[in-house]
Amino acid sequence: MSFHSQNPYNSEVLKTLPAHSDADVISLIEQSHKAWLSWKDVSFEEKSKLMFAAADLLDQQKKELSLLITREMGKVISESWAEVAKCASVCRYYAQNAEKFLQNEMLSTEQGTAFVQHEALGPVLAVMPWNFPFWQVFRFAAPGLMAGNTGLLKHASNVPQCALAIENIFKEAGFPKGVFTTLMIRASQVQKVIQHPYVMAATLTGSEGAGASVASEAGKHLKKTVLELGGSDPFIVMADVDIDKVAAFAVKSRMINGGQSCIAAKRFIVDAEIYQDFKKAFIQHLDKLVIGDPESEESGYACMATADLAFELYEQVVKSVDAGANIAYGLLKKPEGSFFGPMVLEDIPVHSPAYKEEFFGPVACFFKARDEEDMVRIANDSDFGLGGSVWTSNTEKGIEIAKKVSSGAVYVNRMMASDPAIPFGGIKKSGYGRELARHGIMEFVNQKSIWTAG
Repeated sequence: MSFHSQNPYNSEVLKTLPAHSDADVISLIEQSHKAWLSWKDVSFEEKSKLMFAAADLLDQQKKELSLLITREMGKVISESWAEVAKCASVCRYYAQNAEKFLQNEMLSTEQGTAFVQHEALGPVLAVMPWNFPFWQVFRFAAPGLMAGNTGLLKHASNVPQCALAIENIFKEAGFPKGVFTTLMIRASQVQKVIQHPYVMAATLTGSEGAGASVASEAGKHLKKTVLELGGSDPFIVMADVDIDKVAAFAVKSRMINGGQSCIAAKRFIVDAEIYQDFKKAFIQHLDKLVIGDPESEESGYACMATADLAFELYEQVVKSVDAGANIAYGLLKKPEGSFFGPMVLEDIPVHSPAYKEEFFGPVACFFKARDEEDMVRIANDSDFGLGGSVWTSNTEKGIEIAKKVSSGAVYVNRMMASDPAIPFGGIKKSGYGRELARHGIMEFVNQKSIWTAG
């Protein structure tokens, strides 16, 4: 069995790579465990040097790595550049802050002395998605390795070259053999990896189904998991906004990564007073989007990551229209290959896919709200709770609304985005646990209490 690296924009097969056998996987897990036995005791100073070196390599190889991302999963080159730069930033963030985050925590007690020591767990399995093939991995690996764990990467099957390129970055930076390892395996092999006694925990970014499967298997073996799953983020627009300015942000937030982002704005909840004007401005900005070759710096959108994903989105739209939703922008036609054109849906019935499901692609769903209470109601009437944003000229009012939205994060007057210093994660069917900031590095350490008498 092998992995095919294929350009979704032109269907060119870029490379065919061999898969790991079950025996290979066991050997690599054992190697990861052996590496951990010494890596966990390496000083923060030395780990930081290596992580800074990884960041420097990302900067130095930015052009080649960005092109690889674009060719393997189809995002426009400008976004690939930004992704690689962001990976370098998260490496530097944890190189600078890990020791501070994990220092012993002194506790107050009337009897003796007590403190909490933070210890690495061991090999951690990361099951990662294709949509941000570098960023998703580095936001796990940077804190995980700095904490003293070792990493086992099971990447998405359509980005095998990205997976190996990431492993190579850590090798070139000087990380010891086995500290970060790519497992070239299929989803069907993940269960056995989780079952292995040397694998201490697992983290997954992906679909609800994949998350439930990993969590279920890990639960059987009493292993910690962190899950970052889907999202159907609300973009709440109050009547007092600068319509054209906010509409520009709205289009950017919907179309980032070709609409294939868990934290892309997907449900646009607009005050009825400005609904028509805002929709018009949104469509005008959408019309300005340059659609073309992802390797062109001018392109704002090219295609979806695979033909299967484009067809899946098409079926969701068809079912929504059949249920009564109206197309305000775009043409509904069966996709050719991986291309699916941007669309806007409105008058969306509660029982339709556009209301309840995540639309992982360039389709914006518009909702008209009567007032603030109605906005919050629509925002919270979702199985997801990953991100969201509120737009208003009254920041204090925006904060009040943000507090009422059920989500892992809600931003006021700014697009949803992840940042190394800001905790990231969801609630409800968007998963649990946190990545990034101090919260992220604390997920996969043993918080050991030590208490002495006297």
